[in-house]
Amino acid sequence: MDAPHRTPTATYRFQLRREAPLAAARDALPYLRLLGVSDLYLSPLYTARPGSIHGYDVVDHARINPELGDEATLTALMDAAHASGMGVILDVVPNHMCIATDANTAWWDVLEDGPESERAGQFDIDWDPPKPELVDKVLLPFLGSQYGRVLEEALSIEFHGGRFNAVWNDERLPIRPDTWHHLLAPALEHLRDELLAEDGALIELESILRASLHTLPALRATGTQGAVAYRHEKAAVRQRLQTLADSTPAVAAAIDRSLAAINGKRGEPASFDQLERLMDEQCYRLAHWRVAAHEINYRRFFDVNDLAALRVEDPRVFAEVHAVPFSLAPHPGLTGFRIDHVDGLSDPQQYLADLDAGWSAARAAAGAEPADKGRARPFVLVEKILGPGEALPSGWLTDGTTGYDFIAALADALVWSPGAPTLEAAAAAFAGPQPSFEATVAASKRLVLQTTLAAELTVLARRLDRISEQHRYTRDFTLNHLQEALGEIIAAFPVYRTYVRRDDPAVPDGDAAVLRRAVARARRNNPLVNASLFDFIASVLMGEDPPGLTAAQLDERRTFVTRFQQLTGPVMAKGVEDTAFYRHLPLVALNEVGGDPRQAGAVAGAVHARLHARRDSSPHTLSATATHDTKRGEDTRARLYVLSEVAEAWAAATVHWSTLTAVHRSALDESPVPAPAEEYLLYQTLVGAWPVTGIDSSSDFDAAGFAERIRAYMAKARHEAKLNTSWINPDQGYDEAADAFVAAVLDPARSRGFLHDVDGFVRNIVKPGLWNSLSQVLLKVTSPGIPDFFQGTELWDFSLVDPDNRRLVDFAMRRQLLTEALATVEAKGVQAIESWFGAPEDGRIKLWVTAAALRARRARRSLFEEGAYVPVAVRGAQAEHALAFARVEGDDGVIVVTGRFFARLRGNSPTGDTWAETQLVLPAALVGRRLRDVLTGVILPDPGERTAPDILNLPDVFRTLPVALLETV
Repeated sequence: MDAPHRTPTATYRFQLRREAPLAAARDALPYLRLLGVSDLYLSPLYTARPGSIHGYDVVDHARINPELGDEATLTALMDAAHASGMGVILDVVPNHMCIATDANTAWWDVLEDGPESERAGQFDIDWDPPKPELVDKVLLPFLGSQYGRVLEEALSIEFHGGRFNAVWNDERLPIRPDTWHHLLAPALEHLRDELLAEDGALIELESILRASLHTLPALRATGTQGAVAYRHEKAAVRQRLQTLADSTPAVAAAIDRSLAAINGKRGEPASFDQLERLMDEQCYRLAHWRVAAHEINYRRFFDVNDLAALRVEDPRVFAEVHAVPFSLAPHPGLTGFRIDHVDGLSDPQQYLADLDAGWSAARAAAGAEPADKGRARPFVLVEKILGPGEALPSGWLTDGTTGYDFIAALADALVWSPGAPTLEAAAAAFAGPQPSFEATVAASKRLVLQTTLAAELTVLARRLDRISEQHRYTRDFTLNHLQEALGEIIAAFPVYRTYVRRDDPAVPDGDAAVLRRAVARARRNNPLVNASLFDFIASVLMGEDPPGLTAAQLDERRTFVTRFQQLTGPVMAKGVEDTAFYRHLPLVALNEVGGDPRQAGAVAGAVHARLHARRDSSPHTLSATATHDTKRGEDTRARLYVLSEVAEAWAAATVHWSTLTAVHRSALDESPVPAPAEEYLLYQTLVGAWPVTGIDSSSDFDAAGFAERIRAYMAKARHEAKLNTSWINPDQGYDEAADAFVAAVLDPARSRGFLHDVDGFVRNIVKPGLWNSLSQVLLKVTSPGIPDFFQGTELWDFSLVDPDNRRLVDFAMRRQLLTEALATVEAKGVQAIESWFGAPEDGRIKLWVTAAALRARRARRSLFEEGAYVPVAVRGAQAEHALAFARVEGDDGVIVVTGRFFARLRGNSPTGDTWAETQLVLPAALVGRRLRDVLTGVILPDPGERTAPDILNLPDVFRTLPVALLETV
């Protein structure tokens, strides 16, 4: 694959929103450059739902969100980035759009004209669903109560902007023009009573009525050729009607009388019959939101009703989605793209090829020269969660993923694996016997398939049922049995999805192995289910077709495989990330996107093997420690890792805390609230997010703000776990009692003893957690891959899941801190660093390590991008507590050394003599070289002064900090 025209050395995620627009991103560039970042990595800048804090709820791909700026603002940002030697990565959202607002004109067009809309092919809609009443309609599960009640209590028809709309509360939907006769015909009769037959207004209204009844349907029936004319005529009819109503009060009054009649009278059910008939003639069917799980007939982004999936494989849709990104392709400040949710696309490989071709065409059209005068392509990252041992398909035109797998690699390095059994026993003792993580995942995925994604499974099963009718060997399989077996295979799926393409002559080996594993596991888990059902489904998924099938029948089989692949990912995401991760308790820091809680820590050799493989397979993938989708902040995780080292003390503490808080616990139906599992999660959450400075009254601890953050997190956690309450079936009594418990235990007036006991426990692990964080930063910057920083995390980040991690960042303060730090080190040298490490609460030490390491990486770009990864042996008394490797290119090299398992480290300090009798054995390429620590400026003893030229004593390496980045001098 050709090299990208630009490869970042470090990326920084900037979350655009109304309060942090493009101009703010531009203002942050000098600070980011000073920090050592090479590329600004923007969240989506398309027009989104008003007030969006993330930008993924796109309503218009063709326009920049006016809340963020305009084309001039964006160009100014790109110009400023390029002028400072930086680049910009854009977040492309090709999979879905927000449909919860009338700002999405494409969706409104579909709702107005149904399958005959010229935009109908833009969305993935099943116009022929199982329920006859939904044929040629879109089910809209947007109501807060039953449809009949909303119809009689809140729904009405309004006239606004030359069109009729159905409105309820603050929601609005279009009324299709060819049903306007229900409204205009009565208005015309009212007008006849007031105006003469030859009156122009009366004639005009009658003409408009004829247009809506006859002209528009006739134009629409002419197909593609009449689409433009239909759209223009529809707009003209609206304009005529609005002009008429504005210019003739009698017309406006007649329309008002017609609307008053159809909108019915509260308390008289029969008066709403005409309104119901009008709504029945629309191209959509309003329903209570609970209906979505079983009857929704448009593909969604996971289970989010107001995010409808797009068919980006359609060239017109592709062009619209990429209009803004491709308009910037010629700009020298554009590095490339981050592709959101690539697993949702029907054919990711083809999409990435189309993206590459579109980029090249856009640059060629603008006369842009490739940076190397040869073939240039964009730098492309895909949001893709890799399972253990999984790699990106080799045919994809991408440089890597957004880097969730690196979080799991860090857990390998920083979690003390011998503590895992004690943590598991502690969770079981507190919350009852714990199922295996594999069993929890399978149960969670089955639950998702039975509830929030039941409709998607039903649609897929119907396709499979039709396929079974293609051959006499399979025609006796019933729909119910097929659906059951299909659901079991999806529940047993070990990765997010496979990538079998329609034109593949055979299923690729990797995908075939995944499919065989899933089918075998499903069969083993269901010994009472007819094994031939699993065999049949496997044959369809593997492309093993019986002879004699028609082209249409073969196409139906390939379509089934595509839809199957588009469903396994959402089921995995909702089942694992949004259910199992909130149920599995032993060490919740391992319950992270891309992680596997069964892998609790690893020996140094396994960590090295994982990082070495990363160097060989995906050297330009991102190395992330936090994203907008991670379950908790990077420093929250780093502190929780320490629990693996103090597992026995942790187990005792949780029992004691439960005693202290028992007075605040309540009961519901003879069961405790909160449930023991939820209480156990609360204690881990408190320990992880507890303020670095503690809760002493002399600190700036915001007790009320902290309590609200924890309450909001626990509310989300219990609804995601779906054990005692859920989003789709909330238990108000349980929720109120659980919220009351959190409020009580975090109230200093009611729980002073508990809070001070937690504070004391955290005080014993807070610094080992911070030292873990420094190791985490250095490993991220120096390991194979491109270090990625989520905004604000260069200082301590003890946030929780979104929206807690989307809080605004004070860049001005960070810039001032960094500027002062650079000046202080210039003036005082290592003394400044020692002081920051000794009093780490304000985060300066993390900021310094981040900046020093990033600037070193920028100075030695080739070494970190292309250099070999060489494990460095550690031997001696504290060998288990250090991890070291070298990056070597020719005669240049650096050595990375990080401490770990600090809570178990013998000695009162993680530096200096604590590391006595522990050495590094240098790789051959660096033997005899003089070394300097980039982080402190300290030059290590000359080779001639060492015990041996290939030996470094760790007390010299960790003289000031428990992390070191040694460069050759």
